[in-house]
Amino acid sequence: MKKLNNKDLISLAEDIWDYAELKFEEEKSSKAQMAFLKDYGFAIEDNLAGIPTAFKAEYEYGSEGPCLAILGEFDALSGLSQVEDLTERKEKAKGACGHGCGHHLLGSGSIGAAINIRNYIEENKIKAKVIYFGCPAEEGGSAKAFMARAGAFNEADLAISWHPFNGTGVLTGSMQANKQVYVRFYGQGAHAASNPQLGRSALDALELVNVGVNFLREHIEDTDRIHYAITDSGGSSPNVVQPYAEGLYLMRSLDVKGVEKLYERFKKIVEGAGLMTETRPEIVFDKACSNIVPNRTIEEILYQALLEEGPVKYTDEDLDYAKKFRDILPEENLNAEMSLKFGNPMDKQKELNYLREHLLYDKILDYYHKETAIMGSSDVGDVSNVIPTSQIIVACFAIGTAVHSWQEVAQGKSSYAIKGMLKAVDVLTNAGKKILDNPELIKKAKEELINRRGKEFISPIPEGQLPLQVQKMKGKNK
Repeated sequence: MKKLNNKDLISLAEDIWDYAELKFEEEKSSKAQMAFLKDYGFAIEDNLAGIPTAFKAEYEYGSEGPCLAILGEFDALSGLSQVEDLTERKEKAKGACGHGCGHHLLGSGSIGAAINIRNYIEENKIKAKVIYFGCPAEEGGSAKAFMARAGAFNEADLAISWHPFNGTGVLTGSMQANKQVYVRFYGQGAHAASNPQLGRSALDALELVNVGVNFLREHIEDTDRIHYAITDSGGSSPNVVQPYAEGLYLMRSLDVKGVEKLYERFKKIVEGAGLMTETRPEIVFDKACSNIVPNRTIEEILYQALLEEGPVKYTDEDLDYAKKFRDILPEENLNAEMSLKFGNPMDKQKELNYLREHLLYDKILDYYHKETAIMGSSDVGDVSNVIPTSQIIVACFAIGTAVHSWQEVAQGKSSYAIKGMLKAVDVLTNAGKKILDNPELIKKAKEELINRRGKEFISPIPEGQLPLQVQKMKGKNK
């Protein structure tokens, strides 16, 4: 049995920060994690659910015991390359990716907990299994949803995970389900001046979809969202009627049924735009994910583990470093802190005052279970629909740091970011031990899931579907 070496774990996180690979392209990050876990005695299965960078690493002692899953991520974000420790915007590599959501810490911290739980199982001869799921492409790819559709998580009894943020507490409540599709229009090219009557503009059609979407916004639920981006305008020559255009559309609602209802209305807009411009529309499914099903049973276990492990402790050097970043952050960022969303609404002003007075989060947020949804999505939602699932957040960045920002990338290797990761290791390890020592908690968590979700989970991913990006990659490799 090999004990966890924190120095090696820190090096792994820093290496993944350096790799900073985009969704479904995390080849180096995935291989580094698999090699690390294999060295600690885990059996590896790669290409999980047909996704090249998805994998699972498992350790089993005996058989027929409980199976605990720990979720990890390791993808980066496009356009966020940033020199570490620098308080001004400067790309490390022009146009490259950066870890603006702390996933280099997330995956590495979850791996540390999986190793500790593996050793606990072996030391105490507990008939149990622990699985680390290497989950790529959380950012815009929803890989866990595809993995859940393929049955990747079915063997586990429950799952725990964490996410780096600016505060420390239990991540409670739901998040939105979503669906993302490409809309493509096929028209007829023509000379825009001499023969415009011969043209059928695909770009006009796409712009009409956007007009329709913007009018639709007034007549949807307050918790619904539609976002879009023009991914192909059909060329850069204004004197040509564009024969092709493409946009990417993301729809969100409180649950999968709500998303489908919104999608049906969206399809009519696309059809109408095609009729108005005499172009041919095509809608191509890209990805989807389910709403998170909260599980109070696991949340309470995680909170107890947080209290026992205590908050992250900081040195004067940590605070001096954090101040450099806090000084460049807008004051309004404080109003978007996650601790304000997860805490007791009655204590919101007290929490906001705390945020204003501190540079780093040196406490644990009081646990306050919520059923309401945060406006945002996570593919952890699909895992939570298959097996009971809950997460914690741990402070890794200066208070006020915006998620998906270059400032977060710059702090990714800081001493307090690493301290936050190691705290997550301890808390998840503690919670994992509690679950394995009290199997009745698993039964209670499963009963709660069925009561909230119903008896059957219906995936928003079509049968046999792989992510479009994976399909293209596999097509190129044939």
